[in-house]
Amino acid sequence: MQNFIIKTHQKGTIYSKPHLFLLNKGMNSGKPQKEPFTNSFVVIFDLEQDCENLYFVAYSLWKTNFWHQHLVGSVIPFLRLNDFKKEFFIKSKIMMEEHEAHIKHVAALKLLEQKEKQFHENINLINDMRRVILTRYINRK
Repeated sequence: MQNFIIKTHQKGTIYSKPHLFLLNKGMNSGKPQKEPFTNSFVVIFDLEQDCENLYFVAYSLWKTNFWHQHLVGSVIPFLRLNDFKKEFFIKSKIMMEEHEAHIKHVAALKLLEQKEKQFHENINLINDMRRVILTRYINRK
């Protein structure tokens, strides 16, 4: 099992080891990202491979709304660091136990992410072409 450190991110802190950020406030709590959020936890790893593997564990937990049951606060819901540490460690351990299945799922998620990016690029190209055609049509005399 990988070793990692979870702590609250302090604005302006630079991390030399591989790391990822997880949003800790709002209904998107638990959302992983490589860039820091204003309100986030940072998970620091020794190896880049561990960071990559745990990114997809965190992504899966976020997408399935796993963290909603752990949110506290009446106006702006948030995750407590201790609750997050405990649950993230347990879930990551369970999800990583079957390493073969985990690698297979990560590969599938990467492929879907790549296809989604291509899809968005195609949508942008279609919108650009629509704009060009409409501009030509309007500017005709």
